[in-house]
Amino acid sequence: MTYALKAEIPSVEHYIAIRLAAGLSRKSEQAATIGLKNSLYSVVVYHQSSPIGIGRVIGDGGCFFEITDMAVLPEHQGKGIGAMIMTALVDWLHQNAPSTAYVSLMADHHTPDFYQKFGFTKAELPKSSGMFLRIP
Repeated sequence: MTYALKAEIPSVEHYIAIRLAAGLSRKSEQAATIGLKNSLYSVVVYHQSSPIGIGRVIGDGGCFFEITDMAVLPEHQGKGIGAMIMTALVDWLHQNAPSTAYVSLMADHHTPDFYQKFGFTKAELPKSSGMFLRIP
């Protein structure tokens, strides 16, 4: 199969659909509309003319960056699409993030080994640990 990665923001419709199909949490249209336009960098992978994978970098553009929305439609998983997306995001970070920037991500579905291939380490350290807050 032929895949093409484009540096672009997905439509709200495709963003929500791909996230849900990949097993990620639902985001409202309102939240997606606001969040997507505030992306620092975003990619969409296409098969033929259909979007089948997404990934984004968000943050303040200087001190803190986060890789988020790593999602590939189930029928295209296991074909290197996630690695294609991560390579594009990490390459962008190396070109655009200052040397003192902190880059984070939350690994869903027990996939930390995948992210370690791109230089990420688990955040559980002697003096710190990753935490989160969900807004109801």
